Amino acid sequence: MSVVLSVQETGPCRKQLKVEIPASAVDAETAKVVREWGRKTRLPGFRKGHVPPAVVRHRFKQDIEREVVDRLLPAFWQQAKAESDLDPLAPPEVEDVGTLAEGKPLTFVATVEVRPPITLGDLDGFALPDPATEPTDEEVAEALDDLRRRVAAWRAVERPAARGDRVTAEIAEIGAGPSAEEGGGEGGETAGAGEPQTVTLEIGDPAMWEEMSLAVTGLAAGQEGRFSRRPGEGDAAEPRSFRVKAVQVEERDLLSLDDALAAWVGKYETLEALRGDVVGGLRLQKIEARRRARETALREQLRARYPLNLPRGVVQHEVEHLLRDYADQLARQGLDPKTSRIDWQDLGDRVRPDAERRVHDRLLLDAVAEREAIAVDDDELAAAVATLARAQGTNAGVLRSRLAEDGRLEALRVDLRRGRAVRRLLGEEAETPAPAIAE
Repeated sequence: MSVVLSVQETGPCRKQLKVEIPASAVDAETAKVVREWGRKTRLPGFRKGHVPPAVVRHRFKQDIEREVVDRLLPAFWQQAKAESDLDPLAPPEVEDVGTLAEGKPLTFVATVEVRPPITLGDLDGFALPDPATEPTDEEVAEALDDLRRRVAAWRAVERPAARGDRVTAEIAEIGAGPSAEEGGGEGGETAGAGEPQTVTLEIGDPAMWEEMSLAVTGLAAGQEGRFSRRPGEGDAAEPRSFRVKAVQVEERDLLSLDDALAAWVGKYETLEALRGDVVGGLRLQKIEARRRARETALREQLRARYPLNLPRGVVQHEVEHLLRDYADQLARQGLDPKTSRIDWQDLGDRVRPDAERRVHDRLLLDAVAEREAIAVDDDELAAAVATLARAQGTNAGVLRSRLAEDGRLEALRVDLRRGRAVRRLLGEEAETPAPAIAE
């Protein structure tokens, strides 16, 4: 007996199902819940577990009905989905749940977003970049110079600081204070509360404030400078001003490019042996960069070749996922996303194109995998879980159980299938690392 009363299209990629749960199932589940409540209920005048069902049903009517509905809806939604041959992209939006009544069926309406119709044609002829993967002499020389800088010792110098130098400095924020006439000092400024902080920075290091790097450039030990910095990009707040004093300037004591450098690095007997490892490392980096460039071009051309009406709800879910990721990044940096002055609506609008590209890619790659009969068997899934477990330093069985409990094990299988679809289109047969665990 079918439980689906009707199926309607309510918009692009949206279907609405009206589902009827048979009266027999409603009555049976209600009786079961009443019995369970009766066994645990204690009421004045009755022994525990001996409260009459009619009393239990009357006393806890709303709670019992809510539990019956919560149990019945998921099970009959699964049956309705199977009968309708639907492949929803997200859980259903359930509404218009009817009223429970003895001997009567229960109806509800479920709205889901489904895949748009995709008719794939030619999957050949993509114009893919083919950058060189062999390192040039200039790239090898730059890598060796970078290695020399990384292993070099620092020595103090008596000269102004320049790019690449390391500077130890005292920094203090400058706050508005009494004017010079009132004893506040030249410029009407006074140092902010608290002692100056001592920092060490390498001039030109992208991890340091650019304004600070510029301020200490040209300072010798004992000299001072000033700089201003806004609290954040696009922030309307007034810039903060700082005073910085150089305490010590150091430069790298670079080792010569010879066998001694190779021995200092560790396991190498000659410079040529070190150079060989550097060349190999650069080659691997360039091979990976080539793969990423080709995959990016493939995805862009695939989207252009097969435009789609994207499910709005799925795109919105991806937008929210990207915003959660950004909030998590802020939290890891010690910032509270709730108190940060961020226009989340504006940020959501800005990440929406990226969310649309991601959803578009997934839908097309799923269609490619379907047409090409690409499947990921249990052995491949187990190997991917083992790879992830090693990367996380945990047991594969424990990780698999956790993924299964969270509903992410099958999501991992889907990601692996999409990865194989990409490699099929690129004409690649080589193994690639397991994808990150899907959220």
